[in-house]
Amino acid sequence: ARHLYGTYWPGGRKLLGAGGSQDDPVSPASTRAVQGRAGRGTELVLAAAGGAGGDVFSCSLGNLPPGEEAALTLRYVCELPLEPDGATRYLLPAMLRPRYTPHGEPHRYLCLTPPPWELPYTLSLSITLQLPHGIDRVLSNCSLTPLSYRAGNQTTAQVSLAQAPPWDRDMELLVHYAEPHKPSAVLEAGLPEVEPGSLMGDPAVMVTLLPSLLEALPGQSLAGEFIFLLDRSGSMACPMDGLDYSAQRIDSAKETLVLLLKSLPLGCYFNIYGFGSWFESFYPQSVGYTQQTMAESLQRVQQLQADLGGTEILAPLQAIYRSPCLDGHPRQLFVFTDGEVRNAQDVIAEVQRHRGAHRCFSFGIREGASMALVKGIARAAGGSAEFITGQDRMQPKALQSLKRALQPAVTGISLSWDLPPGMEAALLGWGPEVIFPGQRCLIYAQLRGQPQPSDTAVGGVTLQYCIQDQTYKEMLQFPLQPQDGDRLPIHRLAAKSLLLELEGAVDTGSEGDRRRVLETSLSLGVVCSLTAYVGVDTERGQPVQGLLVRRDSPLTGDLQKNPWRGQGSRHQVRWGEKAQVGGGTWHRGESGDREF
Repeated sequence: ARHLYGTYWPGGRKLLGAGGSQDDPVSPASTRAVQGRAGRGTELVLAAAGGAGGDVFSCSLGNLPPGEEAALTLRYVCELPLEPDGATRYLLPAMLRPRYTPHGEPHRYLCLTPPPWELPYTLSLSITLQLPHGIDRVLSNCSLTPLSYRAGNQTTAQVSLAQAPPWDRDMELLVHYAEPHKPSAVLEAGLPEVEPGSLMGDPAVMVTLLPSLLEALPGQSLAGEFIFLLDRSGSMACPMDGLDYSAQRIDSAKETLVLLLKSLPLGCYFNIYGFGSWFESFYPQSVGYTQQTMAESLQRVQQLQADLGGTEILAPLQAIYRSPCLDGHPRQLFVFTDGEVRNAQDVIAEVQRHRGAHRCFSFGIREGASMALVKGIARAAGGSAEFITGQDRMQPKALQSLKRALQPAVTGISLSWDLPPGMEAALLGWGPEVIFPGQRCLIYAQLRGQPQPSDTAVGGVTLQYCIQDQTYKEMLQFPLQPQDGDRLPIHRLAAKSLLLELEGAVDTGSEGDRRRVLETSLSLGVVCSLTAYVGVDTERGQPVQGLLVRRDSPLTGDLQKNPWRGQGSRHQVRWGEKAQVGGGTWHRGESGDREF
């Protein structure tokens, strides 16, 4: 959930922000309105969600006068993923990788990649941590200052980067809790100047539950059809990170596939697909898992290479869904990809159409894998998503997903609230649809009404579900005294959860859902696929004079070490240019276009 907080132009002037629909000609955020103001020399900033998957946030600074600088403040909130050991991971990407575009579809990205020693910017980072049940330790792949606790109960701490991180990899932060499996609830007050009854005016609560389910062990279940879909595009021959060029993504995926094959239960069925610009399968249809089929498949896995061209995942998915499901063997789909696709929404929609016939467990391999794709297909088919970056080992996360796939289906999931008279809870976004052992369950709700007396009121929430005719309950009580503040992180996370649900319904043509998407996005300042925000300088009073010249902020990366030559996709890097960004200069001594 991202919102533009402030843009300060030369002389301390603050731009006036306005939000609106991107496709409404009279909206201040429409492409036509932005181009018109820019052409007239108006100083402005445009912030929007880009990319086919909506997981790329772009911000364009327009008409900056020569020799002057602008300071941009961007605030965003996100749900941090859990690692198998209970730690939460924060990742700050060093760059955006170009994504594969299927043949015939438009491409948009231009990647400028100067050498790291000529970058006109650097990074300093100070981190303040607040956890309800205490902070145990903080680890990172970059050098950190010692952890400094700011409260006696170790619920608040601060840490910083000891030095600027290298730009050849993403910056990762692992936060370990003192009590990682303890449930919690955070209640946040709405804005007092906003009328009650709206999401901005009412309190919002975020409930975190970790259901205590028993994990199924490999070998316990004899039922299931396990289909493995492996990315064999050229980009999978690239290294996992910028440190070890001998460790390719395809090698990590193959090692994990071998481990999973050896862990399948006897009596199940399985098949293995590889995809790129075309796809292949080991067998015409799923075969029974025996010692012979396992040995044969293990031998074939060792021979797999990243030699199938581009990354077109839609066709193999459609082929898998055309094959009939096996009675008594629930279908479990495992997808391994580096996520370099531009038609993520089409892929997610295809998985969504077949969600009743299977569960999907996805793995994003490498730094910069598309979160929209990897998390989207898992969410669409009731599975889970994992990301493997840097020096991570994929095997523990893969075994965790296999245990989840072997777990009997959780049914009858329901949520009930216990609130004082005069109060009610309205669920925001998807409620819990899938429950797995060790997986966090996040619930967002808007609380309407006022408890009496308010200073001692307590609320409660109960999550109920069934496993093989056995009913389970998870309960949590929390005080109804909300935390004050003007940043509203809980409200914005709740809005993002709601927008994810509503945006999926917009394509069906529901005008009511479309209006609700626009209202939610504009009222909370959370950019979505239908909206953008524009900041306009209203103080200068005169247009910027002179020739308008576009300057793109360069990205890091060494394309010369990328062996991939994508099929059907063309990204160009124009060298020989020179740009001034924030007082620094970068240039390439070689000229010409480069295709990759």
